[in-house]
Amino acid sequence: MLAEPQPEPELLAEPVPEPEAATPTEPPASAEPPASAMPAEPTEPPVPTVKDRRVLRAVLRWTAALAVFVVAGASTAYGITRMERTDLPGLATRPDGRWVYPRIVHPPLPAGRPAPFADRNAANIHYADLRKLVLPAPKGAKADPALAGDHGWAKPTVFLAEYASKDDQDALQGELTDHGLRHIAARGWTMPDGTRTRIYLLQFGTGLIAGEVQQDEFTGYNDPRLALRGAAANAMDESYPTDATADGNALVEEYAEKQPYGAEQVRQAYISSGDVIALVVQSRPGGAKEIPFQQTVVLQQQLLG
Repeated sequence: MLAEPQPEPELLAEPVPEPEAATPTEPPASAEPPASAMPAEPTEPPVPTVKDRRVLRAVLRWTAALAVFVVAGASTAYGITRMERTDLPGLATRPDGRWVYPRIVHPPLPAGRPAPFADRNAANIHYADLRKLVLPAPKGAKADPALAGDHGWAKPTVFLAEYASKDDQDALQGELTDHGLRHIAARGWTMPDGTRTRIYLLQFGTGLIAGEVQQDEFTGYNDPRLALRGAAANAMDESYPTDATADGNALVEEYAEKQPYGAEQVRQAYISSGDVIALVVQSRPGGAKEIPFQQTVVLQQQLLG
């Protein structure tokens, strides 16, 4: 007989000891604070790529260029505001033949004396030194010693020599003496282009007398009453700017020698301003230019005003 299997003995589970209650202990000194209390670690900037560096260099170049343009533009604008119009190549005034005259300054009057056209100067007398009322020579001119005279005073014979006819010279000398001519101041010069200028100022006792002499002896309706040397045929110059004498203090009569003229052309103008009669003469081989002559006449008229 087979023996009956014996039942396996039951294994008894060992009792698991209960865990002891944890005793709270102090954290060690080296313990790190919780992650939430720690500052975030700095992150390193990303390394720029080649493309980024190219863009950065381009931006810097354009910024530097813009700064240069701003500084240059400001400097240019300041420079333009400090320059005269004629100093700017694109805005320069085209030369028209005018001469460069000194600044026109009226000479001082004697103490207590009025200006020639003041209300209390009924005779329209120029009390300033007549020699200082002659227009100064322009830049580049060579003075004419023949008109310098004695300390700026010209002899009547020098003035009379401007006229072609000896009979006219003699007759005019008598008229000037009869009308009480007081002084003759004169100045002359020659420019590099050969233009010769002569200016004479004749002073009388009053403006009324000077006006009569000009009307009776010097000026006519279409041509001057007396012919100058080298200017046999003359005509009124209609191109003279009438607005230059718009103030009414001076009467200007301007004439030009008509073609065909000889070796040179002569232009002349008579200015009646108060007690003074001015004769302005310009001559030049090949033709006396209109612009410098009119400029000279206008400035002389203004100086007498």
